[in-house]
Amino acid sequence: MEAELTHSLEPLHRDACGWARHCCEGSLVDPADVLQIAYLKVIQGKARPRGEGSLKTWWFGVIRLTAKEEQRRRRFRESLAGKLLRFAPARVEAPGTISRLELDESSRELKAALSQLPPRQSEILHLVFYQDLSISEAAAVMGVSLGSARTHYERAKSRLRDLLSPSPDR
Repeated sequence: MEAELTHSLEPLHRDACGWARHCCEGSLVDPADVLQIAYLKVIQGKARPRGEGSLKTWWFGVIRLTAKEEQRRRRFRESLAGKLLRFAPARVEAPGTISRLELDESSRELKAALSQLPPRQSEILHLVFYQDLSISEAAAVMGVSLGSARTHYERAKSRLRDLLSPSPDR
């Protein structure tokens, strides 16, 4: 059973990597670790689909919960030195490590606007636009009701529209 399930998860791996990156954004947890732990849960039989919804929806939910578990685990185990390092100024990256997209002004504006959204609004936009899930599937992944997901979705679009619209002082 687990072999069949892992085989059916193969086509979703690329999307799962993107979702894991999103779930770990802003935390000290490595997305690759989260994805590996999620795969281990499947292999060990600790995570199994119940037959409700699509496989992708279930898999993204497993990844999301695994990321949250790892964030809690890391916070719990973090030493005083680790806590102090978190508040240290961010390192400046070498010019060669910056990608072309990050240099593009509109991409930077979008990234800045997305970072200003509350976490749930950011999650719903990521699931709907980057992962091609419907709002109801995204609601299942996030563990919220469909009405709540729709509200977050509409508020996120409205907030992004406000953040990205040209202001008179530009």
